[in-house]
Amino acid sequence: MVLGTYKQIVHARSTDKQIQKISQDGGIATGLLCFALDEKIIDGAVVAGPSDEMWKPEPTVALSSDEILAAAGTKYTLSPNLWMVKEAVRQNGLEKAGIVTIPCQTMGLRKMQSYPIGVRFVADKIALDIGIFCTENFPFESLKTFITAKAGVNFDLVEKMDIGKGKFWVHTADDVISFPIKETHGYEQNGCKVCLDLVSELSDISTGSIGAPDNWSSVLTRTEPGETIFSQAVDAGLIETKPMDEGKFGLEMLTKLAKSKKEKAMKEIDQRKELGLPVPYKASSEKEDPLANV
Repeated sequence: MVLGTYKQIVHARSTDKQIQKISQDGGIATGLLCFALDEKIIDGAVVAGPSDEMWKPEPTVALSSDEILAAAGTKYTLSPNLWMVKEAVRQNGLEKAGIVTIPCQTMGLRKMQSYPIGVRFVADKIALDIGIFCTENFPFESLKTFITAKAGVNFDLVEKMDIGKGKFWVHTADDVISFPIKETHGYEQNGCKVCLDLVSELSDISTGSIGAPDNWSSVLTRTEPGETIFSQAVDAGLIETKPMDEGKFGLEMLTKLAKSKKEKAMKEIDQRKELGLPVPYKASSEKEDPLANV
């Protein structure tokens, strides 16, 4: 399946006004982690928290809702959250940890759980993985460079970044500037070119803005724990949902972009194989889905 296996797919958003104000799109990751922490479903979470440098995230162990709220919003550069899992468990004593991952990290987490070499009694403490949709990710210096060049603004003045409607959006206190997302190609991390996963197919719950109306998120629940936690948050009135629009700008768009990412990545993988270069997957474009082997 292009979108991976899932139990349900809906549009959703947090009903908390504070979360709506500070989060990206529907605030699903923030809302679910706060709910899970308050209900003691998890006792902490590894998130992309703030650092001393604006927009450069730092993996953080959040032990309170306030710390989760401080990490709200998308940062378009990598936060090595998996690196913090061992510290979350061993130094902070988490027995039921939540984590936010992008697709490549989600795959890494599942590998850790399947083959816990060096992470024995650590990887199995992850109780909830919320995966974020990801088209591509940028090295921090590249992010600064192309925003300054394409948007023509001082990077220090940026208050929010977003990707949608085929454009990269930059928000400052006084203006909103956009430019075609295709102009960011070439700035992405090299590994993004061989990543087949747009929608965090191996997560418990995956979410992102693609296919959703403004200020809402598309949400796919994929596992029993993910389905249970999401349903509990909805029943508690902390998440509101509506059916997924199956039209051109809903499910059709999400499916189209997920398929496109797989096709582009497999083309790059096959080209690298022909050159004798190492690639992360064994399957070729004419065989089974490589993610089925993860």
